[in-house]
Amino acid sequence: MDEPLLRALTPTVISVLVRRGADFAAAEDAVQEALIEAVRVWPDGPPRDPKGWLVTVAWRKFLDAARADTSRRHREVLVEGEPEPGPGEEVDDTLQLYFLCAHPSLTPASAVALTLRAVGGLTTRQIAQAYLVPKATMAQRISRAKRTVSAVRFNQPGDVATVLRVLYLVFNEGYSGDVDLAAEAIRLTRQLAARTKHEEVAGLLALMLLHHARRAARTGPGGRLVPLAEQDRGLWDTRLIAEGVDVLQAALARDRLGEFQAQAAIAALHADALTAAETDWVQIVEWYDELVRLTGSPVARLNRAVAVGEADGPRAGLAALAEVDPSLPRHTAAAAYLHERDGDLVTAARLYAEAARSAPNLPERDHLTRQAARLNTQLRS
Repeated sequence: MDEPLLRALTPTVISVLVRRGADFAAAEDAVQEALIEAVRVWPDGPPRDPKGWLVTVAWRKFLDAARADTSRRHREVLVEGEPEPGPGEEVDDTLQLYFLCAHPSLTPASAVALTLRAVGGLTTRQIAQAYLVPKATMAQRISRAKRTVSAVRFNQPGDVATVLRVLYLVFNEGYSGDVDLAAEAIRLTRQLAARTKHEEVAGLLALMLLHHARRAARTGPGGRLVPLAEQDRGLWDTRLIAEGVDVLQAALARDRLGEFQAQAAIAALHADALTAAETDWVQIVEWYDELVRLTGSPVARLNRAVAVGEADGPRAGLAALAEVDPSLPRHTAAAAYLHERDGDLVTAARLYAEAARSAPNLPERDHLTRQAARLNTQLRS
């Protein structure tokens, strides 16, 4: 295998695909897949025209990917967002691809990023937002992962934990982002749950079901974001909630707590409250303590601070928030909320406006802008 030749031809082949109409990112992906194919077949019979062979295979890969993307978007239009209850169907090639992309030669973080890009259909920007890193950093990570796997055979599947991380991030992007992937993530997690008794698979499935149950209430007219406390709980899907709670209870009974079970327990406590005022915030704080112990996640610490503000008062919440990295996304929004709860409307209005300027998506930005405008109106009256 002439690896230097492959590396030398890569930019040229990408340029050919771009001239034919592919965007650069899609061309890069197609060429990387062609290189993987070359590694597989060239040792048995190298082509006489390596460049022509790579261009042909890469172009076919690009067309296949484009057709698959079109079909996926068409299915998203036709299929309702609500997933069917019960066990998943027989495992299909998609879940197998998730395992193969989680290759042992990759670090878990690189495997997740590669799978999200190559199989999940997320853009580099979306993946970077999920990882809380700059887009350029994530682009480099994905490129390194592609280079790593270009010289290996995909006959060693990755571990369940890495696949769960991918499914979790795909669901989150579908649940709160600009690509509808939530139902597909639930479908694949059902399949995985049907083939393994892994308690964290059950925990993730429960978490997805409990969050997805609130989907109809999360947005108002014109796509307006509706915070949890203001949601019409009559719109929540009680069938999905019941299923999620059953799945969670079965997982917790195995007494091997993991982060997805802890998150699902928090979601179940929210689902159990008939009104926002009846939410058991003390228990939620306790579950966040478990989640922080399990993961050390700065996002968990941020959410815990808000929960402390609900359970013990806004000043206690602000004290907990002071221990969280202020550069964390949504830190400013959390501070604004807690200052408003504490009666400091001037600071809260300023922080809401500041948070709006750095919001990760348009609905969130609009919501924070409205919050700032609401408080400024109160201050002027």
